[in-house]
Amino acid sequence: MADDRDVPGSELTRRVFLSSSGSAAVALAVGGCQSPPAQGPEGGSPAAPKEGPAVEGAVPVTLRINGRQHRVRVDPRTTLLDCLRETVTLTGTKKGCDHGQCGACTVHVDGRRVVSCLSLALMHDGREVTTIEGIGTPDAMHPVQAAFVACDAYQCGYCTSGQIMSAVALLKEPCGPDDADVKELMSGNICRCGAYANIVAAIQQVRRKA
Repeated sequence: MADDRDVPGSELTRRVFLSSSGSAAVALAVGGCQSPPAQGPEGGSPAAPKEGPAVEGAVPVTLRINGRQHRVRVDPRTTLLDCLRETVTLTGTKKGCDHGQCGACTVHVDGRRVVSCLSLALMHDGREVTTIEGIGTPDAMHPVQAAFVACDAYQCGYCTSGQIMSAVALLKEPCGPDDADVKELMSGNICRCGAYANIVAAIQQVRRKA
């Protein structure tokens, strides 16, 4: 069978496919998905809880996510990760292992990084949650996001939002100056593509400029 991967005129070549896939990964790494409209006026009373499929025993929760209040009704067993992705529809936070081992779902709660797959949404009622969507945008990137792009610190991009969230938190944590110190504090985030050297380089670039 002829290989049409590089045949001129082919509708979908391997080169085109890889190019478009890489562009998509960069977009997700930089800003995730755009935040939905606020559920209530800034500083005012939040809107009524979102209506969704009837769930027996669902309870109301008020989450302050990226500076906006969201009132939702969730099953008490719902994790913060699933609430963010499925109820609030902020899908920049990724579900990897769902066992707290890969770090892809890392978010900030009251300024500290947590793996959201191991936290119940109910535990964060009224607390300040920051996701990748609240870190920066393609037009106004956080320095860590810009460094990840400059240092090519991603490949498939699936772990990148969690890596960036951990890296942003690391900037405010006690950390020695060496690469080994950065690797130790980033050890909870797994990159299955193996882009660790570039990830460390990106973080160190930001630390040197700071």
